[in-house]
Amino acid sequence: MRKRLLTIGVLTAALATSLALAAVATATGGNRFHAQLRGPNEVPAAPASNRGSVEVTLKPATGKVCWEFTIAKIDGKPTAAHIHKGKPGASGPVYIAFGTTFKRQGCTTAPKSKISAVAAKPSAFYVNVHNLKHLGGAMRGQLRADL
Repeated sequence: MRKRLLTIGVLTAALATSLALAAVATATGGNRFHAQLRGPNEVPAAPASNRGSVEVTLKPATGKVCWEFTIAKIDGKPTAAHIHKGKPGASGPVYIAFGTTFKRQGCTTAPKSKISAVAAKPSAFYVNVHNLKHLGGAMRGQLRADL
């Protein structure tokens, strides 16, 4: 009996935590994610000096994706940036493009199903920045949830 009550208590606490996190995401207008961008994370690897970060906000209810890049160093002018589907060490297809040219910050629209997929399992996706020296990507990082 005591074990059953303990299990119910743990499940209730987990549910309350999940609801609180969902309320925070709703209050801030979406789900926030980040990635540390590094050149050696690319396939093939780009220079180790290429580095930066990105904050991504996903809003499945409205179909919006917003971002803000901080580029510490890159060996050429950024030309494009995307969310790709792929695990660390593997190249994957563009999943959500951040516009047609690189912008340090902005918003775009995407299918709600794609936004929900990224929000549900961010570690299965990465963000990268491209330039003319590294058409496949100058720096990259896996998405992680902000808490």
